Amino acid sequence: MTPHEKERNTSQQKTYKKHNTQGIKHSHHRRDENHNTSSTGSFSLTSRGFGFVSLEEKTTTDKPSVPAPDIFIPGRATKDALHGDTVEINITRKGARPEGEIVRVVKRAKESFVGTVVREDEKLVVRPINKRFPGVIHIPDIDTEEGMKVLVHIADWKRGHLTGTITQVIGKAGLHETEMQAIVLEKGIATTFPDDVEQEARMLKKEWSPLPESEIATRRDMRTTTTFTIDPISAKDFDDAISYKEMSNDRVEVGVHIADVAHFVREKTALDTEARKRAFSTYLIDRTIPMLPEILSNDLCSLNPRTDKLAFSAIFILEKKTGAIVDRWFGKTVINSNNRFSYEEAQEIIDAKEDTFFTELNTLNEIAHILRAKKVKNGAIEFGDDELSFELDEAGVPLRIIRKERFDAHRLVEEYMLLANKEVAHFFYAEYQKNKQHMLPFLYRIHDVPDPEKIQMLSLFVHALGHTLPLKKDGTVSAKDLNALFKQVDGNASEALIRTSAIRSMSKAVYATKNIGHFGLAFEYYTHFTSPIRRYADLLVHRILFMALSHTPVPKHLFNTFNTIAKETSARELEVVSAERESIKYKQVEYMSNHIGETFNAVISGVTDWGIYVEEKETKSEGLMRLEDLGVSGLSLNESAYALVNEAGEKIFTLGDPLKVILTGSNLESRQLDFKLV
Repeated sequence: MTPHEKERNTSQQKTYKKHNTQGIKHSHHRRDENHNTSSTGSFSLTSRGFGFVSLEEKTTTDKPSVPAPDIFIPGRATKDALHGDTVEINITRKGARPEGEIVRVVKRAKESFVGTVVREDEKLVVRPINKRFPGVIHIPDIDTEEGMKVLVHIADWKRGHLTGTITQVIGKAGLHETEMQAIVLEKGIATTFPDDVEQEARMLKKEWSPLPESEIATRRDMRTTTTFTIDPISAKDFDDAISYKEMSNDRVEVGVHIADVAHFVREKTALDTEARKRAFSTYLIDRTIPMLPEILSNDLCSLNPRTDKLAFSAIFILEKKTGAIVDRWFGKTVINSNNRFSYEEAQEIIDAKEDTFFTELNTLNEIAHILRAKKVKNGAIEFGDDELSFELDEAGVPLRIIRKERFDAHRLVEEYMLLANKEVAHFFYAEYQKNKQHMLPFLYRIHDVPDPEKIQMLSLFVHALGHTLPLKKDGTVSAKDLNALFKQVDGNASEALIRTSAIRSMSKAVYATKNIGHFGLAFEYYTHFTSPIRRYADLLVHRILFMALSHTPVPKHLFNTFNTIAKETSARELEVVSAERESIKYKQVEYMSNHIGETFNAVISGVTDWGIYVEEKETKSEGLMRLEDLGVSGLSLNESAYALVNEAGEKIFTLGDPLKVILTGSNLESRQLDFKLV
């Protein structure tokens, strides 16, 4: 699932774009109106200077959290608060659309910002790259030249005259390395590891290479079982491997083997502290910024081929014809992967129906199809896939934008990872969470049911585009009807738009210590177990699972620790995903900048009262066509029809319409493209 933007519609702002639910921004505060005059919450600042505060949830001993209303904060009342800050507010107007003023900033979300050195009123200042940042940052005695990107720490938060110091000169704006570094630094993602973390990694490598026989003897030895990894061709960190062994009675043993990172990264070490802080590996279009040093992520922990490796495994006995689980086992193993396949190589073997590993790959693929069909039948939503990759030259300039193709090999790996994640979560819930006498902390990956209001908006939006999405009496939607909608729009010009809008109608998948299930996957129990090299949550799940299996007493502090980490990691995930998207957006605009004046096929992805947004079909690049450039006078926005209409009320430009457009301009700094009609 993708993150939801929290912007709302007010009389100051009406936008009908695909970046929000059903392609629109809207304002609804359908929440409890009972609150104190003075409250604390998280501030969301818009690019227009006003914002909203999401109040901290009220809790009681016997009732779940009660959602509090979002409070509108006019631009004049934002004080010196910035986006993401925790603030104290006074409520100045109650009711369905409450309003307030910020009294003080309780906690800063961040104190360092990336910006570009620009000249303003004959002085050099730093203009932050974040569009929601109010104004510029003043730097006393600045000695960096104009046009450089820098990292600035704010020292004085005086409203209207923020002052800071430059802590890092990143490089000349517009250069590939500068822009990629700027994106991650703005999100607070460290690009290098502290010396003590690197030192710990080197010591672990020295201690555990080669693997001592004393450790191997404590584990289930799987080294003679056929095992392989299937990953992207450029992958260097191999989190997971799959093993295959024929059994009697038309059954097969399938092992899902996961790098035993927890064996090396122990609690309260420098490595663990840094991994928790990062929470994820970050994948930009040209690089990976790992959660763990490369000595671990690409070497010691990585399940590299033809090398003895330590793993934490979920091993299943499956019926070939039904995919039913006959038996399952969780525990520590030692493996030796026979081969490292790329997705393309594995698919070639499946298609060619011949190779040393054909029987294994083909049988695994057939069972994966059964598992996938069961999942969909039970209510899993098939959103589809629409990923991009970039071919770059030596300077990082994009030469091609390529739509990634999904193979059966991708889905094969996906289904077995889902199986392991689901069964580990099921084991914990059934064995421990339900038994109050043996409670253990745990991290579930949960996905709540969609908000009925957002689903209602999606249904109206889909109807306006000529399709149907029936709703239940309670205003919710079934996975069956969502999947039926996706079949309706398959191959339609508005397919990508509707799929994107549907995704943005969903709740956000997060980490939590209380299980509510996973709506999108239709799983009653789900966790993240299969990627501890790149996700800290998986590392925690490994630790607690091993404690359970070995009957190790659990320290009381872990309950609070897991709750805290669930919140931290869910919040950090938003920043990491945002950085990944920013790198894609930048390269899309950079690529299109070399094609100004060319004609493209596009679809209307947003309608506003100042123009229309269009998305280019092949590269998925989005840009604006301003109202005055549309060549039609008297156009106005019809909100309910998602269209610009003429004076007679006739639809002229409607969301989802295909168009031929000419690219007329680009702005890399603002990530904007301008189009005109052919």
